[in-house]
Amino acid sequence: MNSTMFLVDTLFGLYLMVVLLRLWLQLAQADFYNPFSQFVVKATHPIVGPLRRVIPSIGRLDTATLLLALAVCVVKILALSAIAGSVYTNPVGLLIASAVEVVREGLQLIMWVLIIRAILSWVSQGQNPLEYVMHQLTEPFLAPIRRILPPMGGLDLSVMVAIIALIFLQKLIGDLLGYM
Repeated sequence: MNSTMFLVDTLFGLYLMVVLLRLWLQLAQADFYNPFSQFVVKATHPIVGPLRRVIPSIGRLDTATLLLALAVCVVKILALSAIAGSVYTNPVGLLIASAVEVVREGLQLIMWVLIIRAILSWVSQGQNPLEYVMHQLTEPFLAPIRRILPPMGGLDLSVMVAIIALIFLQKLIGDLLGYM
């Protein structure tokens, strides 16, 4: 039972991260011709493409992709509760739990992208296409922190400050809403 729940949780979580990455790439106006961006688009397009014909975007926010993220969370919660032997009967509670899960996974995704960017900055020479997309995604978070932090002799502590802030936000959400 635990192994099945782990597998279902992991598979839905990974796909949710890809969907959220697509949303984030669009909001950051990242390079969609980058190989990493192309992977994200191709992994989500079979579902997002038809949804976009029905659900219009609101400004730069792709509501079809956001709706897909919520739907993935709804199915994930329903599948996990079915495996556990319970039935989720409250549709409003299910939508709220799904929205909280999207926010939680989004914060987790930002943290992982920041960690990957930091590791790539140590080992890469700046010519990696993945590093370029990570830079486009994370720079809106890191630039304001860099303006506040004093220069530290070549050390960029903005990633560490951003990760601490993200962990704080995750804990705050957990405290305010209770552990889900």
